[in-house]
Amino acid sequence: MDIATVLGLILCIVFIVASVALGQDGIGGITYFLDAPSAMITFGGAFAAIFAGYKLPDFIKGLSSIKIAITGGKGNDTGAIIKKIIELSNVARKEGLLSLEEAAGGLEDTFLQKGIMLVVDGTDPELVRGIMDTELVSIEGRHKDNIGFWENLGGMGPAWGMIGTLVGLIMMLYHMDDVSTLGPNMAVALVTTFYGSVLANWICSPVATKLKAINASEMQCKEITIEGLLSIQAGENPRVIEEKLKSFLAPGARDALNQGGDGGEG
Repeated sequence: MDIATVLGLILCIVFIVASVALGQDGIGGITYFLDAPSAMITFGGAFAAIFAGYKLPDFIKGLSSIKIAITGGKGNDTGAIIKKIIELSNVARKEGLLSLEEAAGGLEDTFLQKGIMLVVDGTDPELVRGIMDTELVSIEGRHKDNIGFWENLGGMGPAWGMIGTLVGLIMMLYHMDDVSTLGPNMAVALVTTFYGSVLANWICSPVATKLKAINASEMQCKEITIEGLLSIQAGENPRVIEEKLKSFLAPGARDALNQGGDGGEG
């Protein structure tokens, strides 16, 4: 689980509640922000509008991608990927490329596994790169679909909040004969705008941002994997491969990887 995402989402609500509780009416002021019709038109309208623009499987997939943001994804540890490739390069150097077939069987990373099998089958290096790059583009496309889902939902939130506010104002204007109700009715009308902003900035924007970061990290891991496999296929020295792959990392990450142990051989 990505503690930063979970903690950030919780703190957003904590700060909102705390700011209301410190106001004139204390914790009781929270009730001013609870309105079922406003929630219905804002959240219901936003999700319904997004639902109308997606096929059902795509809508479900986009909605469920929030789990990726919360868990932080998997297979995005660049240091672990580099160590695994160095380990495979040592095996290939000592026992030959065909020995990688057995090593590939125990891998959980299907992208790396597929690349190894292409190398073992003697596929031309350019073709290996082409196949792996195509899969890379396909993976990134699916990730961008999920990111776009949350960005679109984030745009719908304030829009439907404004629609709810307009509905509330129209209803309020029809009852202007009772001046005492204008203030409370205006407040209720504005609650929908509040809900729309909360949906966009508490949930949608952070989730989309986290998914972008996870996608960038995974794309880097995949690029490292492709470069490492092609280097193994070319018969390069494991130490040279290690230094080549470390060039993808920031200096701090390289130092951390060095402290974890040197996987190459002379």
